[in-house]
Amino acid sequence: MAEVVLKGITKRFGEVVAVRGVDLQIDDGELLVLVGPSGCGKSTTLRMVAGLEAISDGELSIDGKRVNDTPPKDRDIAMVFQSYALYPHMNVRDNMSFGLKMRGMKRAEIDARVEEAAQVLGLADLLARKPKELSGGQRQRVAMGRAIVRKPKVFLFDEPLSNLDAKLRVQMRAEIAKLHRRIATTIIYVTHDQIEAMTLADRIVIMDGGVVQQVGTPLEVYEHPTNRFVGGFIGSPAMNFIPCELAEGPALHAEGFELRLPEIHHRAVEGRSGKVELGLRPDHLRVVLHGEKPGSAARLPGRVDVKEPMGSETFVYVTCGGRTLTVREQAHSPIKVGDGVDVVSDMRRAHLFDAQSGAAIF
Repeated sequence: MAEVVLKGITKRFGEVVAVRGVDLQIDDGELLVLVGPSGCGKSTTLRMVAGLEAISDGELSIDGKRVNDTPPKDRDIAMVFQSYALYPHMNVRDNMSFGLKMRGMKRAEIDARVEEAAQVLGLADLLARKPKELSGGQRQRVAMGRAIVRKPKVFLFDEPLSNLDAKLRVQMRAEIAKLHRRIATTIIYVTHDQIEAMTLADRIVIMDGGVVQQVGTPLEVYEHPTNRFVGGFIGSPAMNFIPCELAEGPALHAEGFELRLPEIHHRAVEGRSGKVELGLRPDHLRVVLHGEKPGSAARLPGRVDVKEPMGSETFVYVTCGGRTLTVREQAHSPIKVGDGVDVVSDMRRAHLFDAQSGAAIF
């Protein structure tokens, strides 16, 4: 195992800054996920750790040693790519052992490592097969096995599940999680899929525009996003955003409604006024018919446009004040398309962002 430390890591391609001043400390045995939209710099960051891209500025260390100028083969890392990159004419055993043979390792040691990795990955009965005889998930496990047999200090995964169908992705996420528990090796994992990030990571690094936006556990970044981008990127369905005016009271004024802020948020908005954005997660909303259960909860009047039954739950899309809000409802919700409804919000779990900077106010 090894600690990986990035200090001020920057990558320039001519005048374009692809990665800007990344500071990260990845602990021994940690599974850290870099996540963000296409072009955010996550894969470039991973490639700099691997040594496949030169570092423009900053310092990278693995296991306490500076490796900025160390060739990839001498960094003691193993990388699993989106493409399986298996040799089609070799069987599974030969694909997994090829790198060890090139390093001149003794046959007995190679066989022992391949057998061990095959047991971990459920490939023991497939060692004699060629890639064309394997499913997509099995091929990806072979690619992981080829990395595992090297017993590196650090594993690097670059969107390894992107080529798989939805069912296989779920299965392989579970495989990778189990693999990490068994081998307890440092893993840096890149994906654009925030569900993958949330389910796999010890910690998540959210990137946008080459800059780290937030680092934290899956629950931390979900419940306490540091800015509007993180709030909108993490969570499925995505967070709802409503442009508002913050006024005395304190209260939020928007088209078609006014919302009072609960006491828990008073200190955060003290002395503030002007344009803000209210963030409401679909999980923290519910839909009731007009006039039903009046209570004291914040209510946004609207009309149901679409219902999406998902089996275990239903997504309800409601137009409120010219904007569509997504609400996660129970599977057998009696609400019908066309109903006049109130969207009831738990304002204690709401988020508020500065309209100009996007920074979280609470």
